[in-house]
Amino acid sequence: MHKVFAVILTYNRKGLLKRCLDAVYAQSRPCDCVIIIDNASNDGTEKMLSEGDYPGLIVSVLKDNIGASGGYNAGLRLAYQKGADFIWAMDDDVIPEKDALHYLMKADEELKKKEKKAAFLISKALTETGFATNTPAVSTLKNRIGYQDWPDILELGMVAVQRSTFVSILLPRATLTQYGLPITAMFIWGEDTEFTLRVTQKTPGYLVGLSKVNHLRQEDGPISILTESNPGRLKLYRYFIRNKLFISRKYYRFTFSRYGMISEFFRATRLFCTLVFKRKFNKAGIVLRGIIESIWFFPEPESADTPNEKMKTTMRLLEQHRQEKADINEESQGEISFRMGR
Repeated sequence: MHKVFAVILTYNRKGLLKRCLDAVYAQSRPCDCVIIIDNASNDGTEKMLSEGDYPGLIVSVLKDNIGASGGYNAGLRLAYQKGADFIWAMDDDVIPEKDALHYLMKADEELKKKEKKAAFLISKALTETGFATNTPAVSTLKNRIGYQDWPDILELGMVAVQRSTFVSILLPRATLTQYGLPITAMFIWGEDTEFTLRVTQKTPGYLVGLSKVNHLRQEDGPISILTESNPGRLKLYRYFIRNKLFISRKYYRFTFSRYGMISEFFRATRLFCTLVFKRKFNKAGIVLRGIIESIWFFPEPESADTPNEKMKTTMRLLEQHRQEKADINEESQGEISFRMGR
């Protein structure tokens, strides 16, 4: 039986994390291991996890917040190096329905029956009120007679996709072996787009209609610096601009699509001008900084077996497990043992 490891990224959202964890542990197809990447939270996340009843949980506490990119890099690396056959990755605000993992694994079986490979499998994401969110882009790969092949297995409730997010994504081990990890240097916003575009150049991913998750806090729609009012998030938009330009240069350089390099550059420039015209000089400066930084931003992915010592921060592992009743006496029943390490 395949070993499936869940990887959940969290930062200062212990309430949401608990809801996510409870849903993951309630899956009809249980995970063989659950890994939490705590991106240097300071809200009591570690204490909540240490006191919770989560058998087989591994908590990796990062010394520094290295962003979503670095967090997923660390989580996928850890799961891969611990021998996972599949890695089921998500943020802490993703609440999977009880059969979400079951349907992802069943989809993998159905694809193999048809002798098809999948770079990844992704769940259908919905907001709390039922609106589609984090919608992946349909695959543009073509069949041997030159037509786009995305409708090929619609009868199985699956659509071939390429650009996607890390909202309940199931990654086969072979994908990480061949293509490596998310790029830590991207820090936040776009690392999932870059990664999924990288791994679907020859083989598509698949959106699995029966596998469903709720992505909380998504009612405001796509992120936009024009409407952003949170100072903590506002300063991060330079990464959003830089990463979009990097992705367009890497994957759409010679295309005239809306994601093409020239289109993205003019879109960023127009945004800068709009903010100046509105006298939003602070926001305009953030956009300009992102544009300038993109000029020399050429990060490369790491392989999945890269040693942890190469990370930009250190991780402290907290492994939680329950002993079998046969191995413990009456007084110690129900106790949780913890092993700390580097």
